[in-house]
Amino acid sequence: MKRQNVRTLSLVVCTFTYLLIGAAVFDALESKEEERRDGLLKVSTNALKNKYNISDEDYRMIELVIIEYKPHKAGPQWKFAGAFYFATVVLAMIGYGHSTPVTAGGKAFCMGYAMVGIPLGLVMFQSIGERLNKFASIVIRQIKKYLSCQKVEATEMNLMFATGMLSSIIITTGAAVFSRYEGWTYFDSFYYCFVTLTTIGFGDYVALQNDNALINKPGYVALSLVFILFGLAVVAASINLLVLRFMTMNAEDIRRDDQDLQSSSHHVLTLDGEVMAVNGKLLAGHAFIGEEADIDQMSVCSCNCLGLNHAENEELLLDTSYHPSQTVLSLNLKIKRASV
Repeated sequence: MKRQNVRTLSLVVCTFTYLLIGAAVFDALESKEEERRDGLLKVSTNALKNKYNISDEDYRMIELVIIEYKPHKAGPQWKFAGAFYFATVVLAMIGYGHSTPVTAGGKAFCMGYAMVGIPLGLVMFQSIGERLNKFASIVIRQIKKYLSCQKVEATEMNLMFATGMLSSIIITTGAAVFSRYEGWTYFDSFYYCFVTLTTIGFGDYVALQNDNALINKPGYVALSLVFILFGLAVVAASINLLVLRFMTMNAEDIRRDDQDLQSSSHHVLTLDGEVMAVNGKLLAGHAFIGEEADIDQMSVCSCNCLGLNHAENEELLLDTSYHPSQTVLSLNLKIKRASV
């Protein structure tokens, strides 16, 4: 089996194993809390219905109104600032879900806009990531020269360490900023930054949704957009290194397999479905009789394919200067099919 196939199969197995492990851990951590919250909500629902004498139909209407009104509590979402924030979220494939188009025209434009914008954004982030890696390699080279290292070239591990450190700095700094402006705990802010820059975008924490921030805090809006765009570019730089590393490994395996195939094709001859090495060794389809020391010198052809007897055939096969004439080949060659 080729190395690429083995690696692909291993990746599939590892990924599904990782999914099973993740499901088991999330089940253990979240299922009991989910049951507890569900029980509390049911108790609170029944208490409200009994206290205010609300019917089930009226209560469902109240729920719908609260859910639909939630995005509007943050202020206008579709003025230019909010629309720009939404377009950024679409292009970056974060998808918080805090605001969504409701008109048919808005939904149609969103699909078309995403089809063009997402590839454009990926190319842009990838290009910025490559430039960041180039800049990091220059800085690392200068640092190594200053430290008088023997090898001054930046390795892949050096670049991955540099981009990883930069990503950590951006996330920790962003967590401090959002914790201050949004009133979240630092851990929740760190969680928001990580979910955003990895484009998971659950939507349980969304910035710029309090106190009409999209209208009243333009500086904070600009800071949030810069954080998203620059942070995604840095993350793209890290991902670019991982992708290049995987592609390099895959290219090496393909080149090695091609070399093995070419090497084997120069040393194997197929006769009527039987595999034979060009030095006379039969690899499949026949058995040899005689001493092992004579195997390399033994002809596997028992016919008079060159118009001669078996001993003469053997002598001529071992003579590298012999070339049979076209007449002999056309009249006496018995090989039906030969391919290298």
